[in-house]
Amino acid sequence: MRLTNFTYILWDFDGVIIDSNPARVLGFESVLSEFPKKEVEQLLEFHSQNGGLSRYVKFRYLYEQIRNESVSDDRINELASNFSRIMKDILCKPELLIEDTVDFIRSVPKKIKMHIVSGSDGEELRYLCSKLEIDSYFEIISGSPTPKTELVKNLIFAKKIDPRQSCLIGDAGNDFDAAYRNGIVFFGYNNPSIKHLGNGYIEKLNLWGKSQIVNIREV
Repeated sequence: MRLTNFTYILWDFDGVIIDSNPARVLGFESVLSEFPKKEVEQLLEFHSQNGGLSRYVKFRYLYEQIRNESVSDDRINELASNFSRIMKDILCKPELLIEDTVDFIRSVPKKIKMHIVSGSDGEELRYLCSKLEIDSYFEIISGSPTPKTELVKNLIFAKKIDPRQSCLIGDAGNDFDAAYRNGIVFFGYNNPSIKHLGNGYIEKLNLWGKSQIVNIREV
């Protein structure tokens, strides 16, 4: 199956374009350094099981589900802002980019339109993509606090995208949900635990001759 058969390719960011997961853990630990260790561990467990959810959701989960406390939007935004500042410092390193993915992205024919839809903060994403010099490959780079399903819906509307000519590549169940709810093809990548979701699983992004070919194990 060829990705070049699609007119639009939507990409998740963390774990798909960049190996950011270890940095995200460090970010949570740093921002939450004043919280009890047990609560932070519970939050990190929730984070590992819900990679596609935004930090806004995760910080609210910490308060409402782990601490059983109410929390204001201002407090959530404060934590998210502190987290983003740390991420900007840590993640703007080219060596963290996933080589197969970036090589593929750089070789995609210009007729194919690409976008990023991520659970990471939108402003942070645009900053990182600019610093990493990959922003020019994407028409729109969008992220949280807007939920991913809504990001995809808004993108389809704004760019008049035909869902039948589109696919989303992600590494989490949340990515599959966003694709499924918007009627577009989903391919899992870089996370064997989601091989059973969607229309197939990308084992490795390859270039064969002039064609952009993706090895997919159909599920």
